[in-house]
Amino acid sequence: MKDKFYAYIQQLQDTITSKLEELDGTAKFQQDFWEREEGGGGRTRVIENGAVFEKGGVNISKVHGPLPKSMQNYFGVEDVDFFACGLSLVIHPKSPMVPTVHANWRYFEMYDKDGNIVDQWLGGGQDLTPYYLFDEDALHFHAVCKKACDAHNPEFYPTYKKKCDEYFWNTHRNEARGVGGLFFDYCKATEETSMEDWYNFVMEVGDSFLDAYAPIVEKRKDLPYSEEQRDWQEIRRGRYVEFNLVHDKGTLFGLKTNGRIESILMSLPPHVQWRYDHHPKKGSEEEKLIAVLQNPKDWV
Repeated sequence: MKDKFYAYIQQLQDTITSKLEELDGTAKFQQDFWEREEGGGGRTRVIENGAVFEKGGVNISKVHGPLPKSMQNYFGVEDVDFFACGLSLVIHPKSPMVPTVHANWRYFEMYDKDGNIVDQWLGGGQDLTPYYLFDEDALHFHAVCKKACDAHNPEFYPTYKKKCDEYFWNTHRNEARGVGGLFFDYCKATEETSMEDWYNFVMEVGDSFLDAYAPIVEKRKDLPYSEEQRDWQEIRRGRYVEFNLVHDKGTLFGLKTNGRIESILMSLPPHVQWRYDHHPKKGSEEEKLIAVLQNPKDWV
C-alpha cells in the first residue's frame, strides 16, 4: 500500500503542477529535493510571482523512523516506528477574485519493533478559501467533491463536508477559514471497507482536485480589482496564517517530526496584513463573505 500510494502522489504532483503552470502562463515551479536525517525526504515544488499565482506549493514527502516522543503521546502509543507519505498543496493567487485553495492526501503506518504493521490509515481533503464570495464557485467546488464521494458511498459527502467545516474553524475568531470542502482522516479497514477501498476513494478525490479548482481560476483570474480589494485579501490571508500556525495538525506534525521547515511553511502567503479591530462595512461584499464564514452553508 505504501509503495502504491507514494507512486500515486508522485504522478498526481506532476499532473497538478503542469496544469497550474498552464493556468498561470508565465511562472514555473521551482523544484527542491530534501532529505530528513532520521529517514526519508521529499520533493518540494514552489511557484512564485506568476501572472496568476503569487505563491504556491505542491509538495510530496515520504518520512519514516522512530515515532518522536511528542507524537507517541499524541497517538496514545509507546515505542513504535512509523512511515508517512503525502501530497500537500496550497495555492495563493494574486487576484482577490480568485480563491486560495488547499488540498492534502496522506497515508500513515505504524510498526512494532519486529516490523509488523500495528496500524495504518489514509486521510486527506480539499477546501476553498475565497476573499470575495461567488456563490456559483462554492457550489461548483462542492458539487465536484460530492460527485467524487458519491462514487463510493452516499454518506461520505455529508459526513466529510461537516468534518471539514468543523476542522477548518478558527475558534479564536469564531469563523471558518473558508467555504470548506472535504476533510477525512483515520480511514482504516473495517469489515465493510478494505484499505483498497479507502485507497480508491482517496485517489478519486485526488483526481477530482483540478476539476474542482481550475474552472474557478479560469473564470476569475482576469476580473478587475481595486487596491481596497487587495487590502481585504491581505487582511483575510492573516486569518489563514493564524489557522495554519495555531490549529493545523499537519503543520504541527511536520514541526514535531523534524520535517523540512521551508516545505512546512510554504503554505504561508507572502503579503499579509493584520489591522487592529478591522470590520467590513455594513452591506458590503466583504460583510457577505463573513456572514457565510460565521455560519457555514450547505452548498449542494
